[in-house]
Amino acid sequence: MRITFFSNFLNHHQLSFCIEMYNLIGENFKFVATEPIHEERLKMGYEDMSNMYPFSLNTYSNSENYLEGIKLGNESDVVIIGAAPDIFIKNRLIDNKLTFRYSERIFKKGQWRVLNPRNFVSLFFKHTQYRNKSLYMLCASAYTACDFALINAYKDKTYKWGYFPAVKEFDLDKLFLKKNNSVPKILWVGRLLKLKHPEHVIKLANELNKHGYNFTIDIIGTGVMEEYIKNLINKYNLDDKVKIYGFMSPDMVREHMEAANIYLFTSDYNEGWGAVLNESMNSGCAVVASHAIGSVPFLIKHEENGLIYKNGNLQQLYECVKKLLEDSSLCDKIGKAAYITLSKVWNAKIAVDRIIKLSDSLLKGEKVYFKDGPCSKAKIIKQNVMYTYITRK
Repeated sequence: MRITFFSNFLNHHQLSFCIEMYNLIGENFKFVATEPIHEERLKMGYEDMSNMYPFSLNTYSNSENYLEGIKLGNESDVVIIGAAPDIFIKNRLIDNKLTFRYSERIFKKGQWRVLNPRNFVSLFFKHTQYRNKSLYMLCASAYTACDFALINAYKDKTYKWGYFPAVKEFDLDKLFLKKNNSVPKILWVGRLLKLKHPEHVIKLANELNKHGYNFTIDIIGTGVMEEYIKNLINKYNLDDKVKIYGFMSPDMVREHMEAANIYLFTSDYNEGWGAVLNESMNSGCAVVASHAIGSVPFLIKHEENGLIYKNGNLQQLYECVKKLLEDSSLCDKIGKAAYITLSKVWNAKIAVDRIIKLSDSLLKGEKVYFKDGPCSKAKIIKQNVMYTYITRK
C-alpha cells in the first residue's frame, strides 16, 4: 500500500507518525511539504526538518519535486491531506480514490459563521460536493465533526485523529519520584495570548492563596499578555507563588512537566488541538483542562485520567485544582492513568497501525471498528452540550 501525507511543512507534531509509517512501509510512504517552515515558527523553537528524513519531499524546492507531488497525489493508494493546496488531490477526488482530509475545527470563531454565504460556498466546493466520494475526515478536534455536519459534509465519515508528538517511555515509579515535591507544583505552558487565558491561572492562584493552600505555579511562555500577567501577579501579591519563566526549549518544557504534579490547560474554543495535552499527560501530570479545547474530549476521561471544567468557569477550575491539592493520592492516580492513555492508546504507533487497517478495510469495502482512540468514529456532538456529554457519570 502506497500512502502519501500532504501538509504545509513537517513539524514535531507529525514527525513521530511519519517515522512510524516509514518504519512500517518504507519507500511506500512519503511526506510531502508544500511550503517552507515559517520564520515565526523557527523563532518559536520549531526545527527546520525539511531535508532531514528519507520520506520527505519538498514540492516548493523545484519543478521536478512539484510534479512528483502531483504524481503521488494521483497515484497513491491512500492520501492524507492537511494544510496543503487541493491541486494535489484534484484528480484523485474526481477518480474517487481513497482520501482523508485532516482538519481541526473550521468554526473556531463561532458556528454562526456557517451563515456567511461566502464561507458556505467555499466550504461546499471544498467539502460538501464530495460527500458521495471516497473522501473521509480525520478530526483533529472533538468539534470538527459537528462543524462539518453544519455544511452536510462527511456524514458517517468522521474519525478521531489529532497530533501525535513523541511519547516518552518511563518507569512510572522513577517518574513519580520526580514529582515528590514538598510543595505541589502546578504548571502552565503556552504563548501568553487571549485565547489561552493565562489570566485565569493568576485568578486561580489568588483564590487558592486566599484559602490557604500550599502550591507553586510555573508559567512557561511569552506573548502579548506578558506585562498584563505580571501586573496581575503584583496586584494579588503572588510573587512567592507564581513565576514566569519565558521561552524554553521543548526538552526543557518536558523536564518541567515531568516534575509537575498538576498541569493547567485553560484555552477556549480557539485552541484547535493543543499538543501540550499529549505531552503533559505523557509526563504523568494530573491535567485540569477546559472542555473547549479540541483534544480534551478525545484524550481525557473526566475524573479518570484528568479533570475537565466548563470553559471560562473559574469556580469549577478552582474546585478541580482544590480536589487535587487536598488528595495527593488522587493526583498521582490521575497522572498515572494519563500516562497510560498516551503510552497505550493515543500515540503515533497506534495511529499508524489503525490508519492502515482502516484504509485497507475501506479499499476492500469492509468494516473495521475501534472502540476508542485514533480512527474510532468521531461522533457529532453539539458544542453547547459537549461539556455535559463528556462529564456525565
